[in-house]
Amino acid sequence: MIPSKVVAGLIRITGEGTGNSFRCWEPNGGAMEKKHFLTREGLEKLQAELEDLRTAGRREVADKIKRAKEMGGTDNNAEYDDAKNEQSFLEGKIQKLESMINNAVVIGSPHHTATVKLGSRVKVRDQDGREEYYTIVDGAEANTLDGRISNESPVGRSLLGKRVGSKVAVPVPAGTIKLHVLGVE
Repeated sequence: MIPSKVVAGLIRITGEGTGNSFRCWEPNGGAMEKKHFLTREGLEKLQAELEDLRTAGRREVADKIKRAKEMGGTDNNAEYDDAKNEQSFLEGKIQKLESMINNAVVIGSPHHTATVKLGSRVKVRDQDGREEYYTIVDGAEANTLDGRISNESPVGRSLLGKRVGSKVAVPVPAGTIKLHVLGVE
């Protein structure tokens, strides 16, 4: 069989007189990467961080390695070992960011939708009567101090698909939080 066309992660196999069949194909050896649903701003932030690590971060680590080598070679040199460990950590972070960016799906703000979706801004009231706003985002953009919660967090998962007026009970380590959805933007 001869591969004839790659379409949306599938490879079309053309056989001799057998018709067409499709098989899953991924350029990274078959492992399917997790999609990251990011806002345009979140993607730009990750791209800026990646560029900074590739340039200034690598330059800084290279300087540390050079200084450590000059201080006493590479054998039994704690500063050199620390610098190499820092380099390894930096390269791992760069790979993680590259993977996230390569597998990013940019989402827009849902315009006046009736249900909570990724990117929605949700107004809720808890069991104590406190009202809060949460924006449901991918874990890569989550920042609870800014009210941006992950779609994979207990609260985010519980709110997805809910409508105004819905009540949800969210299991958390400290017990259960009861939320009432007041608005979806």
